[in-house]
Order: sequence, then C-alpha cells, then structure tokens
Amino acid sequence: MDSATEYFEARAALEWQVELGADEAIGDEPLNRYELVSEAPKPKPAPVAKAAAPVAVKPVEVDRVAVAKAAAAAAADLPALRVALAAFEHCELKRGARNLVFSDGNPQSRVMIIGEAPGRDEDREGRPFVGRAGQLLDKMLAAIGLDRAGPDPASSVYITNILPWRPPQNRDPSPEEIAMLRPFVERHIELVSPEVIVLMGNSSCLAMLGRKGITRMRGNWDTVMGLPVLPMFHPAYLLRSPHAKREAWADLLALKAKLAEG
Repeated sequence: MDSATEYFEARAALEWQVELGADEAIGDEPLNRYELVSEAPKPKPAPVAKAAAPVAVKPVEVDRVAVAKAAAAAAADLPALRVALAAFEHCELKRGARNLVFSDGNPQSRVMIIGEAPGRDEDREGRPFVGRAGQLLDKMLAAIGLDRAGPDPASSVYITNILPWRPPQNRDPSPEEIAMLRPFVERHIELVSPEVIVLMGNSSCLAMLGRKGITRMRGNWDTVMGLPVLPMFHPAYLLRSPHAKREAWADLLALKAKLAEG
C-alpha cells in the first residue's frame, strides 16, 4: 500500500471517530494522571510577613516638684491654694486618704503652727490636730493664752501640716513626699504671713529647716523665709514621753516672750 492510500485511510478513520463523538486523542499506552500531578512542582508558599516588633514607649517622667511649684504659685489666696492642693494628682498618699487636711484656726493669727502629717482622727474629720495630740495641743496653747478658735489674731493660732494627706499606718513622711509638697507649705506661709512659726516634730523641721533631731533643735530659734521659727516637740511625742513636758513648757514660755516682744 502506497503512502497516499495510507493517508486517506487514516483520515477516513479519524473522521469516523469524530462522528462517533471522540473529542481528544488517546495514546496507545494509558497515562496515570495522579502520577503526573504528583510529579508537578508544588508552588512555593508565599512568604509570611513578620510582625513588626513592638516599640517600647518610654514613659514621660513628670517633675512633680516643678508641677507643685507652678500650682502653688498660681494660688492667689487660701481658698485657691486649697483647690490647687486638692487637684494635685502626683502624690500617692491622696489615693489612700479619706480627706484633705488643709488647716484650722484663724488665718489672721500671729502664730502659725506647722505639724507633720494627719493621723486617723484628722483624716476622718479633715482638720489638723483633733485627736489626743490635738487635745493636748489645745491645753498647751491655753496655758499661754492662745486658742485656735479665737477670733482675735493676737490670741489665736493658725494650724496646718507638711503633708495634707495621712500616710499609711501613720508612718513618717518620706523625703520625696516632703520635697513634693513643700512648695504648697511655702505658699501657705506667704498667704498667711504670720509673725512667728512653730515647727512641731522632726518631719516639719526637716521640711522647713533641712535637718532633724528635735531633741537638740527644740527651743532654739531659727529662721525660715525671713520669719522667726521655734522647733518644738510634737504633742504626740509628749503623750509617749511625759518626761519631756518640762522642755515643752519652756518652749511655750519662749513663744509667749517672743510674741510679747512683737
């Protein structure tokens, strides 16, 4: 059979298969389609973008003393100073205290007494020196003709503390707390403008004179902000140490003599 005959026979066979519905060519050997799929190269997974490492944000440190100075300086009078102190949020003592203990007595008085910090009774009532120590202080003042409740500036006193909030368990004020709140005390003194200041206890001496050691310091006049200052035992100490009442009486007489000089 010549090549032309083979061609036409193959073509006739192909046309017959197309008429029967064949639509693809099939080889002589069967193909395993699963093997063809498994041999195909698998696509590489897309690279996963790494999450950016969190950037550590350094907290902004607040100069608490500077904030206190600005707030105190802006207070034009005692009510404004009380508001500024109540709004001061940088002292942790505020969060554990019941009340702000600002002051008591006559702000026109010649004598300003500065104690250390409120105790339990003071925290409850919001006034300084109202517990047993306060009762003793009232007796001490009455012995030399002074009274915190008196309307006459010549015979009354004005009382405040270094700290306006009670420390936990009545602990001593820390140096950081004293430094933070001293600007308010200084502004308090400026607004009251007393003739004489009495510092009661070690913490008040440390805050205003920069040193402590009340046993050595008591009875010795000093100066703060241009005003005469007399360190004295705190009444709470006198309740624990009655033997020191003799020295406290001598200090009261020294205060009385100073006022007589004025």
